[in-house]
Amino acid sequence: MNNNTKILIATGGTGGHVFPGCNLAKHLLKKKFEVILTTDKRGYKFFDSFKSLNIFILSSSQIVRRNILTVFFSFFLITYSVLRALIFLYSHKPKIVFGMGGYSSFPICIAAKILKIKLIIYENNLIVGKANKYLLPYCEKILVSFNETEGISDKYKNKVFLIGNIIKEEIINFQINKKDDDNKSKYFNILILGGSQAAKIFAETLPNIFKQCKDNGIRLKIYQQCLIEQNERLKSFYQTEKIDYEVFNFENDLTIYLSKVNLAITRSGSSMLAELTNARIPFIAVPLPTSADNHQFKNALHYQNKTSSFLLEEKDLKHKLLSLIQSIHNNLYLLDTIRDNQRQFSDKNVYNNIDDVLKKIINEKN
Repeated sequence: MNNNTKILIATGGTGGHVFPGCNLAKHLLKKKFEVILTTDKRGYKFFDSFKSLNIFILSSSQIVRRNILTVFFSFFLITYSVLRALIFLYSHKPKIVFGMGGYSSFPICIAAKILKIKLIIYENNLIVGKANKYLLPYCEKILVSFNETEGISDKYKNKVFLIGNIIKEEIINFQINKKDDDNKSKYFNILILGGSQAAKIFAETLPNIFKQCKDNGIRLKIYQQCLIEQNERLKSFYQTEKIDYEVFNFENDLTIYLSKVNLAITRSGSSMLAELTNARIPFIAVPLPTSADNHQFKNALHYQNKTSSFLLEEKDLKHKLLSLIQSIHNNLYLLDTIRDNQRQFSDKNVYNNIDDVLKKIINEKN
């Protein structure tokens, strides 16, 4: 494989698009490829841990359909973004473009097609996102995390390659050591994850439920991700209620917490669920109800159907979470069953699979 090839990775504006792109970039750099990444202003804030990467901001817009004026303005911005992307690609001359999904990746991918640059798109949700769906006719390969991915018509099936989830190698190789496992027996340790947006509602709703757990005799330790402005209120609440806790803000390296917990409560972004599953951490998935095409619900349902997690809708948090935690605490074999079932999922071959696809693409060009 000619590792002098320059590859551009076009990410979206959310952590669910940025982090797989960064993980991919780190892998490709190890393979001695030249790598550049693009995102928009929303996505750039997620690159704090990856500042050594070659990152460019290229803003775009989604189509807003409130009225004819917003539709026209959206198309104008997208057209302008495609023109900027054409200039950018012509200047940097990548040989391959990876589209990671999200509307800010769309102009780069369209510009790649115009300039006849090989285009690969990646979809890690159970339903193809809008940007990727528009790109299906133009890409060379469609990389998916799941066989069950919906939204790809039969005429494009020959482009589809199942590769798995592009998650961090540290997570794929994560193992809980015996000492950490013994320490977890003292408390019922729960990790609260809200994704890149920190799930504001978790900090507003869950503490009172944990208080009820404590009042019902469950010894808890809470590790809770929250927004910075929620830190003091959460700390004050847990201190007042004498609940052992640790509050933290958005953290890209979760391995420091994974070794400490019995259970996670999490939003249902594909990468987050894949990381927890690969690390063999049982979780209660609470899908974001406003996610595009309800994709977070589909992600969560996929794992629940395979008895590898629990699913609880946000509207049911106040009424059902307490009884669910009590049931799990009283029947800890449920967690053992889930951990056993999670073993059917592994993304250990994801980077080898990507290498195989790249070899095919590069060989086709020669």
